[in-house]
Amino acid sequence: MEPVIREYHRVVEDAHADLTLMDRRAGDGDFGDNLRDGLRRVVDRLDAASRVTPESREPALAVAASVFLDEVGGTSGPLFGLMFAELARAGQRLPDPVAAWREGLAAGLAAIQRVGEAEPGDRTLVDALVPAIEGFAAEGTLSGAARGAADGARATSSLRARRGRASYVGDRSVGVPDPGAVAVALLLISAARVLEPGAGMTAAEVTRITAAEG
Repeated sequence: MEPVIREYHRVVEDAHADLTLMDRRAGDGDFGDNLRDGLRRVVDRLDAASRVTPESREPALAVAASVFLDEVGGTSGPLFGLMFAELARAGQRLPDPVAAWREGLAAGLAAIQRVGEAEPGDRTLVDALVPAIEGFAAEGTLSGAARGAADGARATSSLRARRGRASYVGDRSVGVPDPGAVAVALLLISAARVLEPGAGMTAAEVTRITAAEG
């Protein structure tokens, strides 16, 4: 899964400014920095590990889980860490990468909801994860999951937050997507691009997510 993480890192670098602007509407504006810097640390560890034998290298998703759980601040860091951890576990159990993403996302959603108790409609990353899993079920592909996550992320533009820091700012966050939901969509877009070449979303479709208005 290392190519997926590297693609996600590239996509997040491009989307960093948009993610920061979204978070400034609902919080302290650090989400873009936290996600980008966390992925930079992950890639640095992967680069360092490339100098050792393949048998001793830790899986990329496990590295991402460790970094986000232990080193990334904000409320979203540990939540993304939980998701990466479940994706890593599924990848170790299942040889088919698409099946591993299907199982890992479902387990990640369950773990995130156990910790944060968020439900669909609360304006969180759950609003992208749930339609992603539904997209998987309907189409059986990562591309279907990515489209579901993107639709879910865009739909958060019209939601008033009921969880997290954004819940304290009332209607100020309405009109732009939730950055955590957008970040989930970008992860799935990255995975689809790598694992289902030719079936991923176009650059214009990706831009629509970060530019969505309520």
